[in-house]
Amino acid sequence: MVLLSPSIGALRRLLRNCESYADTHGLKYNASKSEFMVFRAGSKSYQSVPPVTLNGTPLNRVKEVKYLGHWVTEDLCDNRDIERERRALAVRCNMLARRFARCSGDVKVALFKAYCQSLYTCSLWVNYTQRTLNALRVQYNDAYRRLFGLPRHCSASAMFAASGTDGFHAIMRRRCASLLARLCGSPNAIVDALVGWWYSPIVTIQPMVCNVSSYVNIYLDI
Repeated sequence: MVLLSPSIGALRRLLRNCESYADTHGLKYNASKSEFMVFRAGSKSYQSVPPVTLNGTPLNRVKEVKYLGHWVTEDLCDNRDIERERRALAVRCNMLARRFARCSGDVKVALFKAYCQSLYTCSLWVNYTQRTLNALRVQYNDAYRRLFGLPRHCSASAMFAASGTDGFHAIMRRRCASLLARLCGSPNAIVDALVGWWYSPIVTIQPMVCNVSSYVNIYLDI
């Protein structure tokens, strides 16, 4: 479970509530596997952080944590998570090229779409360097070339168009549009407020959007 708090004092109160609930229901938290992180607001951050304890055991402060497969860092930068996806993509494409080299083209396309187009959590990336994203794009293109035995410097757009397969940027747009459509249709009041806030990262990751409703309609029509 994850606790989010605007201050150390509020976090301590949340932890006391957790301890009380656990004690009432005969449960016990594992403090050795629990940790906390302080997010930086721009250049502002705590100079000194008071100790945070769980069942009397001080929790370790970390700069990054992996939650549901997604790396979250104290500066809310997504470079770490993009690199995680690039490495995972490299492993998957090597496995496909090694095991299915003799398969037909249609089978290879189906395998590529199933194993290399997921780009897990890519719709959540909002703060990253172009260099990091380009490294993932190159890995995606090279995965296709290696699976099909194509020369390294062949045109990426041409090879994807020839097989009717989405390129890297098309995958990113689809994932972001899908996330935005689901959020706009959510009955949750908090999610609805975040989507309606025009400076929200959820909305600003869509550079083509002039308003949320029109973007969702375009996506659904496709």
